[in-house]
Amino acid sequence: MITILRLVHIVFGVFWVGSVLFATFMLMPSMKASGPSAMEIMKELDRRKMSLVMMASAILTVGAGIWMMIIFASGAPGWMRTTTGRTFATGGALAILSLIVGMVINAPAARRMAAIGEAVGKRGGPPTPEEGQELQRLQSRLANASVIIAILLLLATAAMAVARYMP
Repeated sequence: MITILRLVHIVFGVFWVGSVLFATFMLMPSMKASGPSAMEIMKELDRRKMSLVMMASAILTVGAGIWMMIIFASGAPGWMRTTTGRTFATGGALAILSLIVGMVINAPAARRMAAIGEAVGKRGGPPTPEEGQELQRLQSRLANASVIIAILLLLATAAMAVARYMP
């Protein structure tokens, strides 16, 4: 069981962290620089269910991690008091926190941006001034939260990478 949990945790974790880093530091700044034409990219990402895929990978990663922590902690009662156990727990807490931020801030902002994009697409032409302001506000909120998530995930990944080697 541990082998399957590790496989799920690592494969989906790599996808989750890599997607967040790419979206935060490459895709979003490029879309911002593209102006209104970025709406087409947003619509395509929404069509491909990017938010749902990233959320599912995050949930699988965190779920497998929690399950492994339960197995390790119950198999060796003092394990959570070791530096290794505490480092894994810290990394897990950071990942859970990033998942929560993504669910509470990024997912609703992305849905709202997609809804505005759909309305603009149906109507044709550019967004109204109010829609443009709302898109800018949502884009800023998404960008700020994404940087926080990226930092949390980098710290979580670092903790997971070194936990076994802690003295």
